[in-house]
Amino acid sequence: MSRRPPDFFLVGAPKAGTSALHSALAAHPHLFLSRVKEPKYYMCGDSPPPAYKGPGDAHSNQEWIWQRGRYLALFDEAPEGTLRGESTPFYLYNRDARRRIAVDNPDAKLIAVLRDPVDRAYSNWMHLWMDGLEPRADIVEAVAHEQKRIDAGWAPFWHYRGLGMYGRQVKDLFDHFPREQVLLLRYKTLVDEPDQALNRVCDFLGVEGQELESIPSDNSRPFVRDGVRVRALGPVIRAGAAAGQFLPPKVWRKVSKPLISQLHKGGDPSRPRLTPEQRETLLAPHLEDIALLEELTGESFEQWKTYREGSSFVSRRTLRSESAS
Repeated sequence: MSRRPPDFFLVGAPKAGTSALHSALAAHPHLFLSRVKEPKYYMCGDSPPPAYKGPGDAHSNQEWIWQRGRYLALFDEAPEGTLRGESTPFYLYNRDARRRIAVDNPDAKLIAVLRDPVDRAYSNWMHLWMDGLEPRADIVEAVAHEQKRIDAGWAPFWHYRGLGMYGRQVKDLFDHFPREQVLLLRYKTLVDEPDQALNRVCDFLGVEGQELESIPSDNSRPFVRDGVRVRALGPVIRAGAAAGQFLPPKVWRKVSKPLISQLHKGGDPSRPRLTPEQRETLLAPHLEDIALLEELTGESFEQWKTYREGSSFVSRRTLRSESAS
């Protein structure tokens, strides 16, 4: 069989359960997902990735698979008759990626998991903060610097607010693909009803359903509060990540592991919850975009617009359990 593009894509959003969904679908006997997750091929257009300049970006760029031959080879092991797919959660955000996929395989099916944009941004910030790469100790302050970072050439993973503007992203996606080829799934469903979520995906892809026992926590690492340890190790990790661009990715991970372990030492297993004031500040820029998403889908996303005690589904699940008992 001649090499050809994948049949389906998990296109987003980052920090919305794409990894868990990828793992679950990879276990399905009639589906084949690339063993390399997030190849980012369609973000490149057969050219090397942009020279992003944020902390750790140059190192991450080494892992992009931008040559077409290498990309299509990811699916060489797919058994005959299986549907082939890959997951790069930035495809939903990247306009060029959406266009390139449509040109390369106009019949492709696309799956996007949408998470409350404030929760998503908080988890995104937490991920980079816990890796020692995010220099701002407060998410509101980090988001306030977003446009400066974009102008300075930082990679999409630093675009905390922009990644959650689903309305404009979905609108453009519908301009490139018929709606029947796009499945929008809520992160809440993945967390609260994983079996139902997976069955919806399987039905959409045209294969038999499969049980999914649970979805991993969105952030299992301990939270490290700002202090002497962070201010001492953070700059070292960021400087090392910059130097890591000259090393193979596996080498830098091995070298950086002791530093990150030291950073996490003595961390709090539970992360702090957003205050009502923080959530209101982070939510305000999204309200118009949420209204657009509701108009496009005919569904309500009212829950995203109101303050909740928990700042993540893990904490909300804990609250529900405590209330039930």
